[in-house]
Amino acid sequence: EDVEEDVEELLGPSPVAVGPGAQRVAVVHPDVKWGPKKSPLTTAELQIAEAVALVETLQNWIVLDKIIIPTKNPDKKFIFGKGNFQVLTEKIKKLPHVTAVFLNVERISSLTKKVLEDAWGVKVFDRYTIVLHIFRCNAQTKEAKLQIALAEIPLLRSNLKNEVSRLDQQRGGSRYIMGSGETFMETQNRILKEKELRIRNALEKLRRKRSLLRTQRRKREFPIISVMGYTNCGKTTLIKALTGEAGLQPRDQLFATLDITSHGGYLPSHMAVIYVDTIGFLTDLPHNLVESFSATLEEVAYSDLIVHVRDITHPETVLQKATVLSVLKNLNLPSHLLDSMVEVHNKVDLIERYKPTEENALAISALHGLGLEKLKEEIEKKILTTTGKMILTVNVNLEGPQLSWLYKEATVQEVEVMPEDGTAKVKVIIGNSAFGKYKTLFPNSKIFMP
Repeated sequence: EDVEEDVEELLGPSPVAVGPGAQRVAVVHPDVKWGPKKSPLTTAELQIAEAVALVETLQNWIVLDKIIIPTKNPDKKFIFGKGNFQVLTEKIKKLPHVTAVFLNVERISSLTKKVLEDAWGVKVFDRYTIVLHIFRCNAQTKEAKLQIALAEIPLLRSNLKNEVSRLDQQRGGSRYIMGSGETFMETQNRILKEKELRIRNALEKLRRKRSLLRTQRRKREFPIISVMGYTNCGKTTLIKALTGEAGLQPRDQLFATLDITSHGGYLPSHMAVIYVDTIGFLTDLPHNLVESFSATLEEVAYSDLIVHVRDITHPETVLQKATVLSVLKNLNLPSHLLDSMVEVHNKVDLIERYKPTEENALAISALHGLGLEKLKEEIEKKILTTTGKMILTVNVNLEGPQLSWLYKEATVQEVEVMPEDGTAKVKVIIGNSAFGKYKTLFPNSKIFMP
């Protein structure tokens, strides 16, 4: 209850939120022709297409125009050289009723933002602001909302510097507040630090609560499979196909899944497993956003298997794979998780006679159910290896409690009753600890290993 009260107080209106309502947007992509900022795995056209897809995710946001402008150094104050900046300014000014410009760079400084807004007379957003706004629109749980509030702190700090320099120019007088000996900047920084600490504490309490739930799942020995991939690759559609969960409603948009959700399913041997749907990844996802959502992604470290879903129809599928693997490596996951990962090539129904070039990759269509049986078999094979579960047959007395115990603590696959002596041969999948308990409780039971 204390956590609930804390959270409610921390989740008030955000001063850096873009706010509801329609926007008419010009999407501008600075095309770096050479140097360390140039990505070898993509093109300016594909990068601006993703930027447009991000904007179109937002309700009532319309893209008026998409503009690619060359630049040598996207880190300088005006982003572009003098001539190109002039050309771009004229293009923006001619757009009918434009209300915002989305500059497709990871982050712009508060000074650059002010300079560009003054030059163009409209709001200017970078990838950080847009992705954060999409997150804000999609967040359902208190944990996701807290993680967004944490990701806003760098923006608030940046805005504070702007505000202080503006006030200093206006005042020209004392920087101190009412003789307190503390400057306005120091006071506001202290308030921000306190807010950040409270958000981190509330997230830590929620993390501990999740850790408790995880321990309870471990006791039941349900294997956990994390389904990961680039945003909009079809993770939720795949989980729906694997579990038959009718309530899952996949959406064809970026970042439709923000909160980790768990869904029960069965493998071919009738073994019960839990599929975990995770947040999607994005190229140049700002570092602060990844850090803020690390609590959510932490869940992946505790899974028994990772299924990496790729949209194989996407022109940037190789770059998307590199992005996902890079984030997974940065999460410091156990090496066995990365080594045993199952790679799935999704949406093969859209490519004629598709065959994966990567060794061990499985071709599927989650939407049409193609290749799912083979995928389930592969998942089962990996799960048996990683969890140390065994498939064996035991002889049980039908009058005793053994059979009901096995149904409760293991996965019963087959029961062959022998009525003449009141026994049954039971084929089960059983974990190490449950097998140890079984041998202790029923020492006289005959066990047949395959």
